[in-house]
Parts: sequence; C-alpha cells; structure tokens
Amino acid sequence: MAEPWLRGTLTELDPLRRGLMHSLQMASEDVARWCAGLSDAEMETRPFGLPSVGFQMRHIAGSLDRLLTYAEGRQLNEEQMAALAAEMVEGKSREQSIAEFDGAMHLGEDRVRAFSPGSYAEARGVGRKMLPTSVGGLLLHCAEHTQRHVGQLVTTAKVVVGMREG
Repeated sequence: MAEPWLRGTLTELDPLRRGLMHSLQMASEDVARWCAGLSDAEMETRPFGLPSVGFQMRHIAGSLDRLLTYAEGRQLNEEQMAALAAEMVEGKSREQSIAEFDGAMHLGEDRVRAFSPGSYAEARGVGRKMLPTSVGGLLLHCAEHTQRHVGQLVTTAKVVVGMREG
C-alpha cells in the first residue's frame, strides 16, 4: 500500500494540514508495524544506550500534545508538565503504550483539523521563555518532530529484533 501522502486522501484540507495529517498517519502505521512483535520488556530495552521504543512512543505523543497546545495559543498545564516528566518512566505493557499512542494521534488529528490556513502567520511563543514562532511553524514542526522520533523508534526496534534473533 502506498504511503498516506500518496493515497490522494484528505483533499479537503490545505497542503500544510494535509501534510501534517499524513505524517501522523504514517507514524501510526510505522509504530503498529514495528512494535507488533515486540514484548513488553523489548519495548523498554535500550540497546547500546539508545532511547527505548516505549520512550519514543511516549515522547511522540507528549510532544504532539505540547506543540499543538502552543499552536493553540496556550501554555502547558500541570498535567502536561507531569506527562513530560513521566516520559522516561517505564512499566506499561505494549498494548497500553500502543493504545495511548494511537489515542494521542487521533486527538492530534482532531486538533489539527481545527486550525485554519488564515491562522498560520499568527505569532506564538514556545516554552517559559516564549521563544518566537508562528502557528504554521508549530504545525510544520509537529510533522518534522514526529517523523524524526518515529525514525529513531524504528531503528531501535530493528536493533532489538536483531539482538533477539542474532
């Protein structure tokens, strides 16, 4: 099957939101594919000191939430700060991790749909220092950041499987 961006879907959306949505769909498909055969323990394995697959999933989901919060013109709340601190915490099953990841991707897609192209140039601040960016910049970074960490997740998953089989 072709990658999401080659399927001719989401044509009702402008190119920026369509690209971001396709990126989130690709992330979900890659996570499902590469985590399918991993055990709970393998999800948290850190081969050669690499961040674990489980961490990458938690980080992708949490980062998407945080970046969209900034794009919406809000600052992070206490719950989001606690989730950020918990990204390194292990202990969830593969099924729990995947369910939480999938839920974050679906919620993220709903939030992305709420933006309008007319808002892309609106100024936004990121973090406590309110580093300057725009709505469009944040949406673009959502796609880029998600794909960067999915690539790391896939690489770690391949190493874990190789160690098991090797």
